[in-house]
Amino acid sequence: MKKNKVLVTGASGFLGGKLCHALLNDGYSVRAFVRHSSNLSSLPSTSSSAHFDLSFGDTTDIVSLINAVSGCDIVIHSAALVEPWLPDPSRFFTNVIQACKESESVQKIIYTSSFFALGPTDGGVIADENQVHHEKFFCTEYERSKVAADKIALQAASEGVPIVAVYPGVIYGSGKLTAGNVVAKLIFVYANASLIVLDLGFATASYCSYILVTAVMCDHLYSFNASLFYQLLLELSSV
Repeated sequence: MKKNKVLVTGASGFLGGKLCHALLNDGYSVRAFVRHSSNLSSLPSTSSSAHFDLSFGDTTDIVSLINAVSGCDIVIHSAALVEPWLPDPSRFFTNVIQACKESESVQKIIYTSSFFALGPTDGGVIADENQVHHEKFFCTEYERSKVAADKIALQAASEGVPIVAVYPGVIYGSGKLTAGNVVAKLIFVYANASLIVLDLGFATASYCSYILVTAVMCDHLYSFNASLFYQLLLELSSV
């Protein structure tokens, strides 16, 4: 087994659960940070692996975070509310950072950002992590929250916190049909004739970035050896 122990916040979510399995398969010890009310069905069994354990708490509770990061070398912060119209408590990202600062073990924070944090392009331009959101408007509260969280990450990095951000597009793949896996969820609903699509004749062409969840998992692991903001390649790059 590798020496590194990794804490995954948002571990009961679509991406978080996949990350826990991938990390275990790659030889890491894993601690999943979950709420007492979380559905743990997508997580590995604690009884089947001596290298996987659970830590219960919430990002609103700094004490539970301090307990969770204790003894961990790397923290992957993938916890977020993905529903488009619900405000993501990005301010609680500061709790994660503070807990890591107080820890004597954490060597790096991997923050799961989003291509939404970079803002839209004017068409034909490929955005990367150097693009800055214009902040003139936000399509969703989720987008606004990711921009705010990026500022928190940049401030922390300027203060010497070893933090790396990755920017996946819209994540899709097999697994939970949640807001974090909206593409698969829409396909399932459409296939069951529960979704009606209307062509009213005035829609304009637009493009979005999508990425398979297995690619996101791999890039999180690659980012362990990256510094500051890590570019996550997008399968469709026009936003």
